[in-house]
Amino acid sequence: MNVIERCRFLAGMSEDPGNLTRTFLSPPTREVHRHLGDWMRSAGMTVSTDAAGNLRGFYAALNPGAPRLLIGSHIDTVPNAGAFDGPLGVTLGIALVEALAGRRLPFGIEVIAFSEEEGVRFGIPFIGSRALVNAVDRSLLATADKLGITVEQAIRNFGLDPDKLPEAVIQPKEILGYVEFHIEQGPVLESLALPVGIVTAIAGQSRLDVVFRGMANHAGTTPMHLRRDALSAAAHWITMVEREARTAPHLVATVGSIEAFPGAGNVIAGEVRMSLDVRHEDDDVRRGALSRMLAGAQQLGAERNIEVDWKQRLDQASIACGSALVATLEKAVAAAGLPVHRMVSGAGHDAMVLAGWVPAAMLFVRSPGAISHHPDESVLPDDVEAALHAGLQFLHLLEAHHA
Repeated sequence: MNVIERCRFLAGMSEDPGNLTRTFLSPPTREVHRHLGDWMRSAGMTVSTDAAGNLRGFYAALNPGAPRLLIGSHIDTVPNAGAFDGPLGVTLGIALVEALAGRRLPFGIEVIAFSEEEGVRFGIPFIGSRALVNAVDRSLLATADKLGITVEQAIRNFGLDPDKLPEAVIQPKEILGYVEFHIEQGPVLESLALPVGIVTAIAGQSRLDVVFRGMANHAGTTPMHLRRDALSAAAHWITMVEREARTAPHLVATVGSIEAFPGAGNVIAGEVRMSLDVRHEDDDVRRGALSRMLAGAQQLGAERNIEVDWKQRLDQASIACGSALVATLEKAVAAAGLPVHRMVSGAGHDAMVLAGWVPAAMLFVRSPGAISHHPDESVLPDDVEAALHAGLQFLHLLEAHHA
């Protein structure tokens, strides 16, 4: 199977028959590991799974003790996902090692299928890549999903030992850098008719859980002026979030999940729980907007006798990619006969976690129709071939530099 066929094949391994949903260490992850592991071993890699559930295939260097280049992406998904967000980067990494046909380089290559990036099951993203940079702490391990299962228990349920998490940590002196191939998930490359783009920075993110608490009451007997309607207040706040997000170029904010309780048509909502996601490449812009959004929530609460509370799930600073690695990737794209286009990623990726630990770079692949996080997500065969060619040129340039 080629890269695209492999991604579509893996998409059949889901918690939800008929749709692709695969969360952190859910049962379908075992099946994905089995097939990825088989492809890795066939390419000449040794395969292991670390305590965070990351599948890691190592292709040894020409000489023992040589540094490693990391190539990876994630294999978890959002609900009702597409086939390429994450797995494309893993299968492309395997394809690059396969293309070496057994030839050894002056550096090793480790292809990593991260167990978790999306943050769906526990509300905290990047669990897989956090493990590599020693950022899985006791608080994270104690976080529970909707069934009350903690991250620590999920790891144990998968047959892994959370006490061995320190063994997953990479040592920067042993790593040349990290490279991630990923679909763009946006419209830029398609609008420019370009197959690939080089990521120079990744926008920072804030993710929060926000709760509005009022008073549930009878919908027919409670006058409008005496209501403490949490849902009405939440609706006003959501429009406030949208207005704030339109005040600065490139600023985006999303309330993507909302639950009203008790959730009956003839009962005033007493509580509303929402998510909030705010992103911008300038951390000052992002945090300033977030502060105004939360101040607006408090003001609404005071005006409507609604209690407002929130919990921050993520405050991820924007990340500049490693300049030397990016420069090498630019040369590789040019050597592959492709236009060199630099861009900022609005989406978060495992690269933004690793970039604080080792040099990191990303190559985006065009997303037809700018569709992602959706079953219609796709890639063009010629674009995948272009990314593979650029990746091989990247390995050749690194080989020449480290020979």
